[in-house]
Amino acid sequence: MKDLKIVKHFTTITKHHLMVRKYCFSVGLYRQGLLHDMSKYSLSEFLVGCRYFQGTRSPNNAERENRGYSSAWLHHKGRNKHHYEYWLDYSAEYRGEIVGMRMPEQYVVEMFFDRIAASKVYLASSYTDRSPLEYYEAGKIKFLHDDTKSILETLLNKLADEGEEAAIAYIKADVLKKK
Repeated sequence: MKDLKIVKHFTTITKHHLMVRKYCFSVGLYRQGLLHDMSKYSLSEFLVGCRYFQGTRSPNNAERENRGYSSAWLHHKGRNKHHYEYWLDYSAEYRGEIVGMRMPEQYVVEMFFDRIAASKVYLASSYTDRSPLEYYEAGKIKFLHDDTKSILETLLNKLADEGEEAAIAYIKADVLKKK
Protein backbone atom coordinates (compact mmCIF):
# COMPACT_ATOMS: atom_id res chain seq x y z
CA MET A 1 0.00 0.00 0.00
CA LYS A 2 2.79 2.42 0.93
CA ASP A 3 4.61 1.76 -2.36
CA LEU A 4 1.42 2.42 -4.31
CA LYS A 5 0.96 5.79 -2.57
CA ILE A 6 4.55 6.72 -3.46
CA VAL A 7 3.98 5.91 -7.13
CA LYS A 8 0.60 7.65 -7.23
CA HIS A 9 1.92 10.79 -5.51
CA PHE A 10 4.94 10.92 -7.81
CA THR A 11 2.67 10.47 -10.83
CA THR A 12 0.30 13.20 -9.65
CA ILE A 13 2.94 15.84 -8.99
CA THR A 14 4.77 14.98 -12.20
CA LYS A 15 1.57 15.23 -14.25
CA HIS A 16 0.92 18.62 -12.65
CA HIS A 17 4.49 19.79 -13.26
CA LEU A 18 4.42 18.76 -16.92
CA MET A 19 1.09 20.48 -17.48
CA VAL A 20 2.30 23.77 -15.96
CA ARG A 21 5.52 23.45 -17.96
CA LYS A 22 3.54 23.15 -21.19
CA TYR A 23 1.50 26.24 -20.34
CA CYS A 24 4.56 28.27 -19.31
CA PHE A 25 6.39 27.29 -22.49
CA SER A 26 3.37 28.40 -24.54
CA VAL A 27 3.90 32.00 -23.35
CA GLY A 28 7.70 32.00 -23.30
CA LEU A 29 8.25 31.39 -19.57
CA TYR A 30 10.76 28.59 -20.14
CA ARG A 31 12.73 28.85 -16.90
CA GLN A 32 9.56 28.91 -14.82
CA GLY A 33 8.16 25.99 -16.76
CA LEU A 34 11.25 23.91 -16.09
CA LEU A 35 11.52 24.82 -12.41
CA HIS A 36 7.83 24.86 -11.47
CA ASP A 37 7.17 23.13 -8.13
CA MET A 38 10.52 21.31 -8.10
CA SER A 39 10.49 21.58 -4.29
CA LYS A 40 7.68 19.00 -4.30
CA TYR A 41 10.37 16.42 -5.06
CA SER A 42 12.41 17.42 -1.98
CA LEU A 43 12.24 15.01 0.95
CA SER A 44 10.47 17.48 3.23
CA GLU A 45 7.59 17.84 0.77
CA PHE A 46 7.62 14.51 -1.06
CA LEU A 47 7.50 12.24 2.00
CA VAL A 48 4.62 14.20 3.52
CA GLY A 49 2.85 14.13 0.15
CA CYS A 50 3.17 10.34 0.01
CA ARG A 51 1.95 9.91 3.58
CA TYR A 52 -1.16 12.04 3.06
CA PHE A 53 -1.82 11.23 -0.60
CA GLN A 54 -5.50 10.82 -1.52
CA GLY A 55 -5.54 11.66 -5.21
CA THR A 56 -8.52 14.00 -5.14
CA ARG A 57 -6.98 17.00 -3.35
CA SER A 58 -3.69 18.32 -2.09
CA PRO A 59 -2.04 16.14 0.55
CA ASN A 60 -1.19 19.41 2.33
CA ASN A 61 -4.86 19.78 3.28
CA ALA A 62 -4.90 16.32 4.84
CA GLU A 63 -1.68 17.00 6.75
CA ARG A 64 -3.13 20.32 7.94
CA GLU A 65 -6.29 18.58 9.18
CA ASN A 66 -4.24 15.94 11.00
CA ARG A 67 -1.48 18.11 12.51
CA GLY A 68 -3.06 21.56 12.62
CA TYR A 69 -0.58 22.86 10.02
CA SER A 70 1.17 21.60 6.93
CA SER A 71 4.94 21.37 7.16
CA ALA A 72 5.09 20.58 3.45
CA TRP A 73 3.11 23.72 2.58
CA LEU A 74 5.23 25.93 4.82
CA HIS A 75 8.30 24.61 3.00
CA HIS A 76 6.68 24.89 -0.42
CA LYS A 77 5.28 28.43 -0.27
CA GLY A 78 8.59 29.87 0.85
CA ARG A 79 10.39 28.50 -2.22
CA ASN A 80 7.92 29.05 -5.04
CA LYS A 81 7.27 32.61 -6.23
CA HIS A 82 4.05 31.69 -8.02
CA HIS A 83 2.26 31.44 -4.66
CA TYR A 84 0.92 34.73 -3.35
CA GLU A 85 1.91 33.63 0.16
CA TYR A 86 5.55 33.93 -0.91
CA TRP A 87 4.91 37.66 -1.34
CA LEU A 88 3.51 38.40 2.14
CA ASP A 89 5.47 40.97 4.10
CA TYR A 90 5.02 43.69 6.68
CA SER A 91 3.46 46.84 5.31
CA ALA A 92 5.77 49.82 4.94
CA GLU A 93 2.93 52.15 5.97
CA TYR A 94 1.34 50.27 8.86
CA ARG A 95 3.61 48.92 11.53
CA GLY A 96 2.98 45.27 12.23
CA GLU A 97 0.39 44.69 9.48
CA ILE A 98 1.06 41.83 7.06
CA VAL A 99 0.00 42.57 3.47
CA GLY A 100 0.37 41.08 0.02
CA MET A 101 3.11 42.62 -2.08
CA ARG A 102 2.65 43.20 -5.81
CA MET A 103 3.66 40.04 -7.67
CA PRO A 104 5.63 40.34 -10.90
CA GLU A 105 3.39 39.48 -13.85
CA GLN A 106 5.32 36.34 -14.83
CA TYR A 107 4.57 34.80 -11.40
CA VAL A 108 0.89 35.76 -11.60
CA VAL A 109 0.78 33.97 -14.96
CA GLU A 110 2.48 30.92 -13.45
CA MET A 111 -0.02 31.01 -10.55
CA PHE A 112 -2.86 31.08 -13.09
CA PHE A 113 -1.41 28.08 -14.93
CA ASP A 114 -0.83 26.33 -11.59
CA ARG A 115 -4.53 26.72 -10.79
CA ILE A 116 -5.57 25.30 -14.17
CA ALA A 117 -3.25 22.32 -13.83
CA ALA A 118 -4.28 21.58 -10.23
CA SER A 119 -7.95 21.74 -11.22
CA LYS A 120 -7.37 19.42 -14.18
CA VAL A 121 -5.38 16.92 -12.12
CA TYR A 122 -7.76 16.75 -9.17
CA LEU A 123 -11.07 17.14 -11.01
CA ALA A 124 -10.09 14.97 -14.01
CA SER A 125 -13.08 14.49 -16.33
CA SER A 126 -15.30 16.90 -14.37
CA TYR A 127 -12.94 19.82 -15.13
CA THR A 128 -14.33 22.76 -17.08
CA ASP A 129 -12.74 26.10 -17.93
CA ARG A 130 -14.85 27.56 -15.09
CA SER A 131 -13.30 25.23 -12.47
CA PRO A 132 -10.26 27.38 -11.58
CA LEU A 133 -12.50 30.47 -11.20
CA GLU A 134 -14.98 28.56 -9.04
CA TYR A 135 -12.15 27.30 -6.80
CA TYR A 136 -10.78 30.83 -6.50
CA GLU A 137 -14.20 32.28 -5.66
CA ALA A 138 -14.81 29.59 -3.02
CA GLY A 139 -11.58 30.57 -1.25
CA LYS A 140 -11.18 33.50 1.05
CA ILE A 141 -7.92 35.10 -0.13
CA LYS A 142 -7.35 38.19 1.98
CA PHE A 143 -3.77 39.09 1.18
CA LEU A 144 -3.61 39.60 -2.58
CA HIS A 145 -2.21 42.92 -3.69
CA ASP A 146 -4.81 44.82 -5.74
CA ASP A 147 -2.70 44.67 -8.94
CA THR A 148 -2.08 40.93 -8.52
CA LYS A 149 -5.76 40.33 -7.81
CA SER A 150 -6.79 42.28 -10.90
CA ILE A 151 -4.52 40.29 -13.23
CA LEU A 152 -5.45 36.92 -11.72
CA GLU A 153 -9.18 37.61 -11.78
CA THR A 154 -9.00 38.89 -15.36
CA LEU A 155 -7.24 35.69 -16.43
CA LEU A 156 -9.60 33.40 -14.52
CA ASN A 157 -12.65 35.16 -15.98
CA LYS A 158 -11.21 35.14 -19.50
CA LEU A 159 -10.58 31.39 -19.16
CA ALA A 160 -14.11 30.79 -17.85
CA ASP A 161 -15.80 32.94 -20.49
CA GLU A 162 -13.60 32.50 -23.58
CA GLY A 163 -11.46 29.38 -23.02
CA GLU A 164 -7.77 28.51 -22.79
CA GLU A 165 -6.72 29.75 -26.21
CA ALA A 166 -8.14 33.22 -25.55
CA ALA A 167 -6.55 33.38 -22.09
CA ILE A 168 -3.14 32.39 -23.45
CA ALA A 169 -3.42 34.88 -26.31
CA TYR A 170 -4.30 37.60 -23.80
CA ILE A 171 -1.30 36.69 -21.63
CA LYS A 172 1.03 36.93 -24.63
CA ALA A 173 -0.44 40.16 -25.98
CA ASP A 174 -1.26 42.09 -22.82
CA VAL A 175 0.13 40.63 -19.60
CA LEU A 176 3.65 39.70 -20.68
CA LYS A 177 4.00 42.23 -23.50
CA LYS A 178 6.89 43.97 -21.69
CA LYS A 179 8.83 40.75 -21.12
